[in-house]
This record gives sequence, structure tokens and C-alpha cells, in this order.
Amino acid sequence: MLPVGPLMIEHRLIERMVRLMEKESDNIEKTEKVDVDFIDTAVDFLRTYADKCHHGKEEDILFTQLTRKPMIPEHKRTMDELLEDHVLARQTVGALVDANQTYLKGDMAATAEIVKRLKILTDLYPEHIRKEDKGFFVPCMDYFTKEERDVMLSDFFEFDRRMIHERYKSVVERSEKEKESAGKS
Repeated sequence: MLPVGPLMIEHRLIERMVRLMEKESDNIEKTEKVDVDFIDTAVDFLRTYADKCHHGKEEDILFTQLTRKPMIPEHKRTMDELLEDHVLARQTVGALVDANQTYLKGDMAATAEIVKRLKILTDLYPEHIRKEDKGFFVPCMDYFTKEERDVMLSDFFEFDRRMIHERYKSVVERSEKEKESAGKS
């Protein structure tokens, strides 16, 4: 398995959460009510799974190793764009937390800000994932020898050993079930 294989598998779970966030955004626009618990769950997922776990492996291992290689300008430019996306995602999640807290204090005008931040994230992640999966991850593996790829894959597994994948898989599954049940009522 290429080291980017686990990253691409993680993308599938992130995409599932993004779909749930899109549904919540649509629901807020229809009802003008925010499911604050879901927003807290989405924020926790994005901060821990998408950012610390997934982006952590990208930034701390893959991108760090790539900076030591003579990358072609297109790959360097793409990596810089991906890093900018990570920063934007972090800032947007922070603003989403602030808006959710404002809503919890009774400021109903915060619903528009929550929707705005959800839409930024639900627009950002699919394009970000597409860029990585379709045009960056696999071509960048050519910069590494088989031995370097094996070490990187081992580094990813060690990184993951410290993370809690199963917790966040169950978080998404539980949220999917809750949203599905709510949609049937």
C-alpha cells in the first residue's frame, strides 16, 4: 500500500461528515433552528479527526518529507494551496464555534453566520479532497523510493496508533442515524 492510501481512506469518512454538515445547513435555512449538539459534534470531528489526525499526517509527515525533495513547480504550488486550505479550515471552524456560542446565548442572528461557516467548509472540503486524491497524492509518491514510502507508511501507522479513529467513525455513524431519524419525522 502507498502511504497515501490511508489518507484517501480517511477522506471517505470526512466526506460523510461533510454531507451531514450540508444537511444541517439546509435544515437551518428551512427552520431557522440550529442543532447545537450536532455543530459541537461536527467541530469536534473536524478539529480532531480531520485536522489533528488527517492534516497532521499530511503536514507533519508527507509534506515535511516532500519539502526535502526537488518538487516540480506544479506540485509545490499544489502543496502550498493545500496548506492554505488547512489554515482556512481551522479559521472557519473557529468562527463556527464562536457563532454556535453566540446562538446558544440567544442571538438568533447567529444562524446566518453558522450557515455561512458550514457552507465555507462544505465547499472547501470536497474540492480539497479532489485536489489531493486526483492530482497530488499519487504523483507525489514518485518522489520517494520504495524504502522511503515504507517508512512513511510506518510513520502514518504510528501516528494513527495515537489517534482514535474508531471513536470518530462511531461519531459520524451516530450522527448519520440521528439525522436520518430526524428527517423521517
